[in-house]
Amino acid sequence: IAQELINDRKPEWAAKTLQAWESTLATYAFPVIGDMPVADIDKTHIDKILKPIWLSKPDMAKKLRWRIEAVFSRAIFYELRPANNPAHYKDNLEIILPAQKQKVTSHAALPYADLPDFMAKLSKLDGFGARALEICILNATRTSETLKATWEEFDLEEGVWTIPAERMKMGVEHKIPLSEKSIELVRNMAQAKMCEFVFPNSNSLKHLSGSGMSSVLARMGYKDVITVHGFRSTFRDYIAEETHYENIVAEMALAHGIDSKVERSYRRGDLFKRRKSMMETYSNYAYGAQTEKVVQLRA
Repeated sequence: IAQELINDRKPEWAAKTLQAWESTLATYAFPVIGDMPVADIDKTHIDKILKPIWLSKPDMAKKLRWRIEAVFSRAIFYELRPANNPAHYKDNLEIILPAQKQKVTSHAALPYADLPDFMAKLSKLDGFGARALEICILNATRTSETLKATWEEFDLEEGVWTIPAERMKMGVEHKIPLSEKSIELVRNMAQAKMCEFVFPNSNSLKHLSGSGMSSVLARMGYKDVITVHGFRSTFRDYIAEETHYENIVAEMALAHGIDSKVERSYRRGDLFKRRKSMMETYSNYAYGAQTEKVVQLRA
């Protein structure tokens, strides 16, 4: 079952991803359950696989558990075992596995005060990677959400970029209101259209790789100084420090999960108009456009 899953996904995976799946399953899972009928495996077997590395190699253990869970999901789909996934974590493995220490790492971010100068330099660079980075910054999207963008996701007349659920981290469709500058950038990209992807690798006609934007940062002298993902923090800091937009509006723009029950109730709508105004404000700031200063007068 594991090999069938890998074979099906192989065409869309990078070589590094393929190697990681094969090596972790072969090293940790197959020695314990590799020769067992898939219907006979239960959570005690998964516990035996994960427990030796659960605390010593927490990141690897989490990825391994997720991969094993995916294999069993396939088996359940094809009715090869009962519909209970032994690798599921919540209310299952979390009961018998010790709690892992949470390691919080922050992605190095550009201070928002430096953003206008950065964007002025970036806009002068040529290449699909530079344009992808501009779009990524302006819309506070994640790397994969940007690089895998296809033309059919964009409605430039309406000014909307719709990222389908299967490409979103939270598994929910995400509609992004495009600023005028974003629309202009995408229209210009259309003049060099060569395949279904907005930001193509001109050799393979696939989308740019994960290094497509980070290499631009390196060319600009920011290697190991800031990260592409860090620009989401740049956006968040600017909105919080310099604008009047509510927290929920910024969080929805970032397509974050919402922990607060009160804020989660706003998920019934998408606050699209508020987000459109916010993204235009951020775009104007990023490119140094003069914006109106709003001063609150107290009685």
